Amino acid sequence: MALPLPWVDRIFEKLALVYGQAFLARWRDLDLDAVKADWAHELAGFEQHPQAIAHALQSLPPEKPPTVLQFRELARRAPLPELPRLASPPADAERVAAELAKLATVRTSPGPASSDPRGWARRICERHQRGERLNRTVLRMAQQAIGAAP
Repeated sequence: MALPLPWVDRIFEKLALVYGQAFLARWRDLDLDAVKADWAHELAGFEQHPQAIAHALQSLPPEKPPTVLQFRELARRAPLPELPRLASPPADAERVAAELAKLATVRTSPGPASSDPRGWARRICERHQRGERLNRTVLRMAQQAIGAAP
């Protein structure tokens, strides 16, 4: 949804006060309503984040007035607002112990990954040797992993 036009009017008022003719002269040969409609379109979504518009207005470059795209970038750089956080519930010690016990069997069980850390690379190279078409980058990374890269 486009930024409401009254918001754009307020932005233009502030920019005209800060930059004077340097800002107003930019639009001399253009339909000002069309320019403002473009600003409203480019700043769509910021009506949900008015603090970002305020940040952009407080961070204006001193040398020349911003274009709409530069103004949008200033607004995007606004710090994120602090959000309230819910308190974490206390952990259930028995459940934590049960889940950790499940993970212990996964960590200690021998498998292809633990017995051959470069097995993935060897399997890719084998697929290539069998004539399977593979992504060149994937093949190169596999060859580098097993030391067979040119």
